[in-house]
Amino acid sequence: MNRHTRDQMAARVARDIPEGAYVNLGIGLPTKVADYLPADKEIFLHSENGLLGMGPAPAAGEEDADLINAGKQSVTLLTGGAFFHHADSFAMMRGGHLDICVLGAFQVSQQGDLANWHTGAADAIPAVGGAMDLAIGARQVFVMMEHQTRDGQSKLVRHCTYPLTGIGCVSRIYTDLAVIDVTTTGLEVCEMIDGLTLEALQALTDAPLRLAPERRRP
Repeated sequence: MNRHTRDQMAARVARDIPEGAYVNLGIGLPTKVADYLPADKEIFLHSENGLLGMGPAPAAGEEDADLINAGKQSVTLLTGGAFFHHADSFAMMRGGHLDICVLGAFQVSQQGDLANWHTGAADAIPAVGGAMDLAIGARQVFVMMEHQTRDGQSKLVRHCTYPLTGIGCVSRIYTDLAVIDVTTTGLEVCEMIDGLTLEALQALTDAPLRLAPERRRP
């Protein structure tokens, strides 16, 4: 099975971010989305360490040690970009001023519960950062993650077994196999990689799936 690469996943998420949106890209995999936002579309990227108007990663050799995102990766700043206090940044997040946040996850439940800060393992290092603030503050929460763990366990589950970040907060899930919406009646598959059937996808997924209405039309 040819799964989407991380870059293909990032490009797919970027397609769903509309003109004029204020967006936070979470630490890790979601930061790749910045590299696939079209230059002719005005989108305002926010970082909880106090940036608004982030651009894509800089070219090699053009990094600025003082210009980083929340994951300490070098970024660029677009014309009109702004710097501000950490507290103001979190006020934006908690105050409902972000249209979308894109987060990674360890698990997402069929109800849209999100677990992305701790696996509960004794030797794991908790890393909540601003995830809880984003999960409850953004108008839409997109999750970008591999469909399964390295040992083949589904990350889409009936009920999260890891400590929760937010309850019922996830809007849409992008994996290396599919794009899935969280609805009031469960998980709806909007897209799948070429050659994959719903039955095959379900066999790799703990949570029950169904095709989105537009996929059911003849």
